[in-house]
Amino acid sequence: MTAKQLLKTLQFSSPRVIYIITWDKKLKVIRCPFKVRVIKPVNGLEVGQELYVDQIWNTEKLETVFEINGELYQYRYFDIMV
Repeated sequence: MTAKQLLKTLQFSSPRVIYIITWDKKLKVIRCPFKVRVIKPVNGLEVGQELYVDQIWNTEKLETVFEINGELYQYRYFDIMV
C-alpha cells in the first residue's frame, strides 16, 4: 500500500472508535474510552491491570496502537473488556 492509499484509507477512520468481532462472530463498535486488561507486561504495566484506552492510532505499517494515559502501546499487550 502506498502512502497515498494509506492516507486515503485513514481519512475515514476515527481515533475514538474501534470495530471488533466478538467470540460469537458479531461486529461490535466500541467507543473510547473503553477498558482493557494487560495480558503481557510492558513498560511498567502488570498483567491483570485494567486501564482505559483514550484513543486508537494506526502506524505506517497499519499496526493498531492504543493511547493510554498519554503513552502509546501496541494492542497485542491487552484484552478488550467487552
